[in-house]
Amino acid sequence: MNFKVGDEVVVITGSDKGKKGKIIKTLKNENKVIVEGVHVVKKHEKATAMSQAGIIEVEAPISASNVMIIDPKTKKRTRIGHTTDKNNKKIRIAKKSNEKLD
Repeated sequence: MNFKVGDEVVVITGSDKGKKGKIIKTLKNENKVIVEGVHVVKKHEKATAMSQAGIIEVEAPISASNVMIIDPKTKKRTRIGHTTDKNNKKIRIAKKSNEKLD
């Protein structure tokens, strides 16, 4: 998976198509990501010593194939490429603008 926590992404398929947000968490073994404000589901929570009972809204994981990274230069969705820098360290780049991603 080419995504990292903090990447700005856009959803390309599904009921949340077109929504943008930052990646909160990556689930590499399942090839899924959790994006803030996207795929929000209601969860019923039992009362504990720390919290009250009630219905809370949480972001559920979505498949990594359903999101694309936003190019930092053009602000449009793009693919992720890999290259090496001067020190032969592998870095991620945006395919549309060849801009370095964090």
